[in-house]
Amino acid sequence: MSRIGKSPVAIPAGVTVRVEDDFIHVEGKLGSLSQKFSDVEVKIEENQVLISRPSDSKDHRAKHGLYRALVQNMVQGVNEGWTKQLELVGVGYRASNQGQKLDLALGFSHNIVLDIAPEVKVETISEKGKNPIVKLTSHDKQLVGQVAAKIRSFRKPEPYKGKGVKFVGEILRRKAGKSA
Repeated sequence: MSRIGKSPVAIPAGVTVRVEDDFIHVEGKLGSLSQKFSDVEVKIEENQVLISRPSDSKDHRAKHGLYRALVQNMVQGVNEGWTKQLELVGVGYRASNQGQKLDLALGFSHNIVLDIAPEVKVETISEKGKNPIVKLTSHDKQLVGQVAAKIRSFRKPEPYKGKGVKFVGEILRRKAGKSA
């Protein structure tokens, strides 16, 4: 049996979980999320969500752990939220935001202006002598990751000098460059 799938998801105080037909709805102080599920059974018993599978087929085993992880991420998201931080490494790289518009100067001839989804809160931190940081916060883990990946795709970190947009704490593989 799946080690991840068989462990129950604890429901903290202030979070409500409902199962209707093939959907699971999770609501909390930060928002609400819904997820369609199939090939598994979802039960709510004494402040826990239990997920079980009907058989040991390969498809059922795969979805058992998947849906348990998705429910765990939903519960944690509406209770605590998810945060991703991106660091802009490079001379002249800047970031600023006005509301949900993120303005990035990444060494191109023009600035990149990106409209961020309303569910994601964006914040830019610029301190003298440090690289600018873009902080993304939301209750939806998938949406935060997607927006962060989109921002990172504008200028991925290169292996020689390490310039580009990287996640805070990300370790880059560096290359030596040409030997003169």
